[in-house]
Amino acid sequence: MARSVNIPTKSAIYVWGYNHSGQTGRGGKEQHLRIPKQLSPELFGCPAGANSRWLDIACGREHTAAVASDGSLFTWGANEFGQLGDGTEKGRKHPKKVKQLQTEFVKSVSCGAHCTAAIAEPRENDGTISTSRLWIWGQNQGSNLPRLFWGAFAPNTIIRQVSCGAAHVVALSEEGLLQAWGYNEYGQLGRGVTSEGLQGARMINAYAKFLDEAPELVKITQVSCGEYHSAAVSEKGEVYTWGLGNMGQLGHSSLQSADKELLPRRVVALDDICIKDVACGGVHTCALTSKGALYAWGGGQVGQLGLGPQTGFFSCNPNDSFFRNIPALVVPTGVQLVACGHSHTLIRLRDGRINGWGYNSYGQAANHKSIYAWYPSPVDWCVGEVRKLAAGGGHSAVLTDACSLKELCEFRLADSVTLSNAAEIEEAASRNGADSLARLCERLREHYLHGGDFDDQDGIGNLKN
Repeated sequence: MARSVNIPTKSAIYVWGYNHSGQTGRGGKEQHLRIPKQLSPELFGCPAGANSRWLDIACGREHTAAVASDGSLFTWGANEFGQLGDGTEKGRKHPKKVKQLQTEFVKSVSCGAHCTAAIAEPRENDGTISTSRLWIWGQNQGSNLPRLFWGAFAPNTIIRQVSCGAAHVVALSEEGLLQAWGYNEYGQLGRGVTSEGLQGARMINAYAKFLDEAPELVKITQVSCGEYHSAAVSEKGEVYTWGLGNMGQLGHSSLQSADKELLPRRVVALDDICIKDVACGGVHTCALTSKGALYAWGGGQVGQLGLGPQTGFFSCNPNDSFFRNIPALVVPTGVQLVACGHSHTLIRLRDGRINGWGYNSYGQAANHKSIYAWYPSPVDWCVGEVRKLAAGGGHSAVLTDACSLKELCEFRLADSVTLSNAAEIEEAASRNGADSLARLCERLREHYLHGGDFDDQDGIGNLKN
């Protein structure tokens, strides 16, 4: 059946960073990957040179999931809680299709610390079944195989988005309603109270606009879960946050319940600024405006706010950990995508380049070899137009698309770059405006000159660090 999804001519997946559980898809290689590496189509069962295409990608703490254009879902990495959805608790360093969802056309995927959720449509649908329903599995989800989940929503509700935190999940319906389930010790379920133990799904039905006004219902268009906090964007472009706020990650200058906010509460510092997207990390939060400006707040101990090691903007808690409890402008213009990992942040700029900052011990935030990237720094080696960003516990991933003949040629040339032809390809790429390919060649040669290990016979795919 026809589906209204924007399918590129060809896509590529790049993954890099921490690789303890094989989450970068590197097979038997244990070392961490400090530079983005394209995962070959063969890893996903496609023949060499096949027109591999991708719709979505997500990173958990130590696992990764990707959605192919045929609606198949692939997972790899850690699996101690069944988060890979294969019915086992055995980790895997190679991508493998989630067989339980083969009767579904998967549209999107979200990874929590140890769980996974997917939104999918039945491949055989007579029109009586929801075109976007939710499947969940992994820690606290009742199964290590995908199971259909309606929770507090009526059956056949159209699910617009789902986001997973460390121990809670929030799902958004097409009507703009939220439901949440999981642990609620910090109020991350938005119910006005804290709770002990695992909590069933319940609707979030009260949003505090101002502290002196009665909470009311708000229509939500986008949601994101951090480790123990949550954030959502309303249809009016307002940001609401709730849950743990001990590091300023909620963006409120003060909190109503010690270090917690128990109901979704509006971030008033962003009033009169139209927000289109919000992303939550471990203890920090980012908001992207409709005009391309990026704001950040929360914990900044390892640079994840992008504001530098110490500035007058920071508050200081008794443990001397830096945090920012109201939003600060990090990038004034040109940001199109944002993703927050546990302790790092990634953005895509209007010129197509990726920048990152934060904890960088495994290269997950920036190209340069430093433990911390305090300011936005380039992440190169990716060829094509970046369409999706994903950041996990210590690794990162992107989807890049080729939608034109020029981009397809760049993809093909990138696959065949070696040290012996890098200079020649770089010169030709520069002359023809293929900037990302030119940068790839330049960085390859720089990497080799500074002691990187590279097999000159097999092209860019075998570059090692």
